[in-house]
Amino acid sequence: MAFAFIRHNTNIDFIGKRFWAYGVSLVLLLAGLASALWGNGLKMGIDFAGGIVAQVQFARPVEDEALKSGLDIPALRGLSTQRFGEGGRDHLLRFSGEQEANASEFRAAVTDALAAAFPDNRAEIQRLEMVGPKIGQDLTNKALGALYYAVLLIAVYISGRFEQRWMAAAIMAAALWGGMYLLGFTGLGMGTLVLFSLGIALVVCFFLKLNFALGAVTGLLHDVLITAGLLSILNVEIDLNVIAALMTLIGYSLNDTIIVYDRLRENLRSSDALPLDRLINKSVNQTLSRTILTSGTTLAATLALYVLGGGVIHDFALTMLIGVVVGTASSIYVASAILLTLGDTEFYREQQQKHQVKYERPGEHGVV
Repeated sequence: MAFAFIRHNTNIDFIGKRFWAYGVSLVLLLAGLASALWGNGLKMGIDFAGGIVAQVQFARPVEDEALKSGLDIPALRGLSTQRFGEGGRDHLLRFSGEQEANASEFRAAVTDALAAAFPDNRAEIQRLEMVGPKIGQDLTNKALGALYYAVLLIAVYISGRFEQRWMAAAIMAAALWGGMYLLGFTGLGMGTLVLFSLGIALVVCFFLKLNFALGAVTGLLHDVLITAGLLSILNVEIDLNVIAALMTLIGYSLNDTIIVYDRLRENLRSSDALPLDRLINKSVNQTLSRTILTSGTTLAATLALYVLGGGVIHDFALTMLIGVVVGTASSIYVASAILLTLGDTEFYREQQQKHQVKYERPGEHGVV
């Protein structure tokens, strides 16, 4: 028997509290949107915006303002500084992507400028990265495309597995893939194309009554948007490490959602003719022990990375910490609860009719 520290017959009314969860999600979404549009904005790292970043370590602590003034020379344009680690000795220096020198020449220019500005405080360049604007744009398009196609394939998988509607899901995927390809000739940016295509995907799922897929996709978008909004509020740079964390969170949140959906499907087949809200609540409670264990161990490992992993992995770990909490909540209050909001699915009605026939047919089960 599997280990469970929460009783299998626990009956917490999660679905009854869904409107409170909706309110919290709405506040977080609006706060993130306000920060992205009118606040800090989505701060793109050099992986996407292009530019140069240098990690510098001094023998003794240096103030940010002194560092900026010391490197304020024409050869080093577009400088911004950021403390890195603890103690004030480590700094990240970011420069605009308009530099004309190659890596070795630029390293020499930074080294000479630091030596002239801080002659009594030796500085060492521990890392230097250069990304051109075209490479940054290409990485941006590929990252957005990867997120889009991941969500699209998830919608197909969920529809086929939990609603046995592989053909409808395949038609939807083919149409959306073709539409995405054709829209690419309009010259619109990849971000606009992805948002437009995801909107179409949600509408198609709604009209085809692919409720399980719509719930899962809505939950994934909920997780990504809230996590990105909180990163904007915290002024965290969006780089390849953060994108990797977001992709990881999509898989993590989907796994948690599938566990609840799988138990719901089993309960639909084996339970009496219960209302959908009670079936969802029952399924969430039955998988609660596994959800807490999975989330708890993931949080513990991610927290260790955040505290002990150093500055290079700091943003990845922070994104994971935020996403695990948001993703766990969305599996219950978004992906599952939205099934109730959308109404009875075709699969639900079929199972309820089977139960009704079973209890109405005289025979070994008797007449109820």
